Amino acid sequence: MASDVKTRAYDNSRRQARIRATRQEVLTAARNLFLERGYPATTVEAIAETSDTPIATVYRLFGSKRAILSAVLDVAFGGDSEPIAFGDRPAVRAAFGQADPGGLIDAFARIGRELQERAAAIQHVLAGAAAVDAEAAEQLVITRRQRLTGQSRVAAELARRHALAPGLTEAEAADLIYVFMSPEVYGILTAERGWAPKRYEAWLATTLRRALLPNQG
Repeated sequence: MASDVKTRAYDNSRRQARIRATRQEVLTAARNLFLERGYPATTVEAIAETSDTPIATVYRLFGSKRAILSAVLDVAFGGDSEPIAFGDRPAVRAAFGQADPGGLIDAFARIGRELQERAAAIQHVLAGAAAVDAEAAEQLVITRRQRLTGQSRVAAELARRHALAPGLTEAEAADLIYVFMSPEVYGILTAERGWAPKRYEAWLATTLRRALLPNQG
């Protein structure tokens, strides 16, 4: 009996590993197709064919193309497919653990740069698709809302520490962070103006310090 239990546990672990591998193959294929063809022109059939996955399996794993897009974005933002909320990831928790407000901002500038390096291209695809595709437009609204919520936590933490510049409200600080850490600003500086990502990170840290903290002139 004990042997049967071990066998079932082993079989289940192998099955879960196969499912995770298949999910990753589908997401990789979808991301590449979204970047190559755009979201509206990419079909679930094409994703299934490119990932060498039966289309029924793709639908069973994700349910819809919109859900695939959402999962692709989650992987780009988090850096992997682990079901861990971005705010609970070790780098973010460590950033909030910085004792010095300037150190906290520097840590989030690094996190922002790393995120944009992973996600800027797919976010650009999403923004372009939103102009012509209702599903993409809905996803863009959700993505922007999530980004504002997450970045507002930085403003809230600085306000909790009484570390904001005189006269700057928490809401105003959140708006500034939302603008400076936006994919649009990253795209202008790196893709359009040719900045290296590390230069963007240094600029972002300096700009946020000057905008949010006292005596940073």
